[in-house]
Amino acid sequence: MIITRNWLQEWIDISEISSERLLSTLNSIGLEVDAHDEISLPKGVVVGLVKSKRRHENSDHLNVCEVDVGKQSLQIVCGAKNVEAGQYVAVSLIGTVLPGGLEIKPAKLRGVESFGMICSATELGLAKTNDGIMVLDSSIGELVLGKELREYEIFNDDLIEIELTANRGDCLSILGIARDLGAALDLPLKEKHEFEDADGAPGIGRILSVRASDEVSAKFAFRAYEIKGELKLNLKQTLRLASVGILQSCAVQNFINYATHSTGVLLRAYDFEKIASADGKVALDIKPMPNGEFGVYAGKRLLSVAGICQDAELKACCSSKVVLLEANYTAPLIIAKAVNENKSLKGDEHVYRSSRGSEPKLRLGLDLLFRLLLKNKAVSLYAGTQKISNALEPLIVGFSEKEINSMIGAQIPRDKIVKILKRLGFDVGVEADLITAKVPPFRHDIVNSHDVCEEIVRIVGIDNIAAAPLSFYEKNRLNDTYVSLCNGRKLRSKAAAVGFFECVHYVFDDGKALESLGFAPCKVKILNPINGELDALRPTLINHLLESAERNLKNSRRSVKLFELGEVFDESGAQSLRLGFIASGLKAEPSIAAGAKPAAVDFLYFANLIQSVIGKFKVRLPGENLKFLSEFEQAQIEQGGQIVGFIGRVDYAVEAGRDLDKSYLCEIDFSKLKFENIVADAYSKFPSVSRDLSILVPSGMRFEQIKQCIDSLKIEALKEFIPSDLYSDESLGDSKSLTIRLVFQDLQKTLCDEEVAGFTDKILAALSSELGLGLR
Repeated sequence: MIITRNWLQEWIDISEISSERLLSTLNSIGLEVDAHDEISLPKGVVVGLVKSKRRHENSDHLNVCEVDVGKQSLQIVCGAKNVEAGQYVAVSLIGTVLPGGLEIKPAKLRGVESFGMICSATELGLAKTNDGIMVLDSSIGELVLGKELREYEIFNDDLIEIELTANRGDCLSILGIARDLGAALDLPLKEKHEFEDADGAPGIGRILSVRASDEVSAKFAFRAYEIKGELKLNLKQTLRLASVGILQSCAVQNFINYATHSTGVLLRAYDFEKIASADGKVALDIKPMPNGEFGVYAGKRLLSVAGICQDAELKACCSSKVVLLEANYTAPLIIAKAVNENKSLKGDEHVYRSSRGSEPKLRLGLDLLFRLLLKNKAVSLYAGTQKISNALEPLIVGFSEKEINSMIGAQIPRDKIVKILKRLGFDVGVEADLITAKVPPFRHDIVNSHDVCEEIVRIVGIDNIAAAPLSFYEKNRLNDTYVSLCNGRKLRSKAAAVGFFECVHYVFDDGKALESLGFAPCKVKILNPINGELDALRPTLINHLLESAERNLKNSRRSVKLFELGEVFDESGAQSLRLGFIASGLKAEPSIAAGAKPAAVDFLYFANLIQSVIGKFKVRLPGENLKFLSEFEQAQIEQGGQIVGFIGRVDYAVEAGRDLDKSYLCEIDFSKLKFENIVADAYSKFPSVSRDLSILVPSGMRFEQIKQCIDSLKIEALKEFIPSDLYSDESLGDSKSLTIRLVFQDLQKTLCDEEVAGFTDKILAALSSELGLGLR
């Protein structure tokens, strides 16, 4: 979007605002200045009047002009085709240096002396306005002979190019930029009175009728004027259009371009005679089209698609006698959808504006255009306007001062929020803590309180908001499911690390096989099982693990270690997660490193593997033996004072029935496992001391009783005690010799023999008094 300071002045008084502040303000409110050029003319270029013109005697394309420049008349040779006597022109006096570097000096052209230069716009460094000299008129101000042109505002201007984002279609006009600047600089827009038709002017209803179906959700307004002579723009209008790059050769289109660039209203011009019927009238129908856009029809002929394209043959031009003007507004989403879905629609210059949001107040554009035409004697205006105006429901956004300030991160007073929004064209209401803002129709990009907040920040200025440390506050998104998943991954990784291979089985199982192992069937029945061996929801992982171990052994594996983490179902169908293990055959596959025949798996070996996976645990005798485990080698697993599963050797009958070698099973309720962070204990820098005690114990006594007795003494220096040897022979009778290794260590010092002996004596005394045990 290109604007000039002088053009902007017609909508808002910025006479007291410096160019530097103007550019800074535009940037601060999000209207990024992409380029800025100062328009200024060199000293020595003055207003002149061509008093006479005669042909050059020695040239067929040169003219000798007498030009009055105020204090004197100059003879100037000019080659422009459009120079005529009576014209006010721009004259470069002797000594003037033009923008291109040309210095004006006295010259003799084909034998005729010349004392100056009549200039074109481009020779003065301005945009091209025509193919000849620049003819001055009163539109730039009072023309005083000899007055320097640089003293006129139009020749002492700023040309500003603004880079707009796609959502700011409202700023594709001088008015739109002025609205935003007014809000930022606290300046009101200049009041524009509505255009009033002249008394006695013929009404547009004589030549035009318009109708539309109820489905048309767009706005249209039509006016007309008659061209009775030469239609032309004045110099100010011409220079402005040339500066912003939209000057054309057709005056009708130039007037439309001027009004559209100034107001943002989309305007089209039709040649009335080309669309009129035999009775000299035009009847327009506005109808919806297949992709939601709206067509303007005269009979069966499509004149234009609103906001998208127009029949080029029907456009008005300077030779047109009656021009029919159309102003239109269609919601940008409708335009974008239509152009995207119908590739045959070849959009013209309107699409860029309409797809981003044009000005919906159509009268602004039509009134400005008619005010310009009213000053032209070659034009006769028709009175009245034919309208199709389906009311657009305004969007109302509600928010609170606290909500806005929370988004901004600064305290903006409510009064200031309301004032800013009103300056931007919002209709604002306040009730208690609630602020309601009715979004102006030209701001289609405002849909919620976040957009309103952005508007406030733009006008306040991001540089005026105090900086604060950046803080991130993230809610804890960890839940039980995620924690369980992570814990499961850790266990699977640990199981693989100690030599177990993971199995994945169906949640369905063989009902008969489960019954033979002693498991009650689930009450939830499978209506359409995969096959006869997968006809029940599994209550355990055991059966699948046994089958997989059997399959591996039959495939010549000598050492099988498998695990599975999977879902099981109890009798009522409740689902839970279990962790199962099986070890069958040898401790390792025969190899040079492991020996020709490694030892078979045993209870302690298997229990140590499980402990490496789930952490330390205790084993207790089961209250009731499990049918599928050996009655001599089975136990409950206790962790954290809670029974979490079972461990034991597979019953001999089950091993034989399934062709298994010596095998051990373990199944754990995953939900009961303890996953606590490991806390590092302080360690001693001093050496440990160990002592072995060999005591006689009855054959039926469990080591757990001995452990409880020693633990009750709470000897801090006793770091650990473990059974290291169990011996029996005929001389001991019904007793056995149990060797316990005691390890002592102190955090503060090296223990001496007397202290260790004292601890040992204390332990022997407790074993003797409480359990009746003594040294062998």
